[in-house]
Amino acid sequence: MDLTILTTDTAPAGSKALLEGIEEELGFVPHLALVTAASPVLLAAFDGLRRAVGAGELDPVLRETAGLAVGVAVDNEYGVAFHSTVLASLGVADEELDRMRAGEEPEDPRTAAVYALARELVLTRGKVDATVGRALEAGLTVSDVLEVVAECTFAGLVGTVDNLAGRVELDAFLAPRAWQAG
Repeated sequence: MDLTILTTDTAPAGSKALLEGIEEELGFVPHLALVTAASPVLLAAFDGLRRAVGAGELDPVLRETAGLAVGVAVDNEYGVAFHSTVLASLGVADEELDRMRAGEEPEDPRTAAVYALARELVLTRGKVDATVGRALEAGLTVSDVLEVVAECTFAGLVGTVDNLAGRVELDAFLAPRAWQAG
């Protein structure tokens, strides 16, 4: 499906205010948001989930690890590049990023439990009794697990749009962390 990267000027009227709000907050509008802007409803869902997940209490490394796990699991090049970029900015070592981008769990037990949980959530559509137990044993709370679900929902939306579009062009700041499924 041909999904065009719109601009604030070319987007439908119902998307303009949302795009302006994203730009005001981030200083730019990511290509993924500009692609979804063709539908004000989808853009509102994207922006609402983005804001909700970002406002959560889950450790940012764990949140971004969940997003990366989903990206790898659903073959989402945009999401993998995005979450890899953010994780690197949070101090995660390149070796750990390479491991996760290859579909392998990170070394830290708590982070590994989140990676496994996120992956299983999207691949089994929530049938994750054993991985939830592992996450709880690793010290996550019920609230943490539910925030991982929220991140997986957002990352799943990004993955669906990226795959539907046949790949959304990466923003320049994501290009150094470009990824293709192995």
